[in-house]
Amino acid sequence: MPEGSLLAIAIQGALLSISIICAIGPQNAFVLRQGLQKRHVFAVATVCALSDILLIAAGVAGLGAIVQARPTVLTAIAVVGALFLFAYGALALRRAFHSEALKPAATDARGLGPVVATCLALTFLNPHVYLDTVVLIGGLSARHLGSGAMAFGVGAAFSSTAWFYGLAYGARLLAPLFARPIAWRVLDLVIVVLMWGIALSLAIEAMRG
Repeated sequence: MPEGSLLAIAIQGALLSISIICAIGPQNAFVLRQGLQKRHVFAVATVCALSDILLIAAGVAGLGAIVQARPTVLTAIAVVGALFLFAYGALALRRAFHSEALKPAATDARGLGPVVATCLALTFLNPHVYLDTVVLIGGLSARHLGSGAMAFGVGAAFSSTAWFYGLAYGARLLAPLFARPIAWRVLDLVIVVLMWGIALSLAIEAMRG
């Protein structure tokens, strides 16, 4: 296949990936908050990027068909994910009423391990991530054969990686805004709405499944 065609296919994958990932959800909200606090920024962005690369690669390799054939797997993930997101939303609600200005002493003091564990949970306990990466991106990559499918996956993975590092490190540009307590309060309340809204939708999907 000509290199020009492979590049065009890779661009298609990149555009699809960014259109999916740029929606603010649990994972992006967590990355944004860590970026604002300037804590474990590289680790969080790397965990998110590598997770997406793994899921996209699995989808391109054909795992999407297996996931679609076993809906009970996604149902189980939806139940656990809903419970986790509800608990995380409750913590954000608590923070919203104890927000302070952005100072070193006011930032999340958790170590690297708990932060990475939370990041992984927000990523892999959300069944939508499997539908977006493994099923959708993996399924659309199947339109292309051999190197074409690989190029589509590489483009999608590149776009996802650029987004996470851009969001994590670009968040610090908003630090002056978040020096005001009200800004943190609003951010945490938005996170509460996001987490509980997605938790509710997952619970409804699980009951229907």
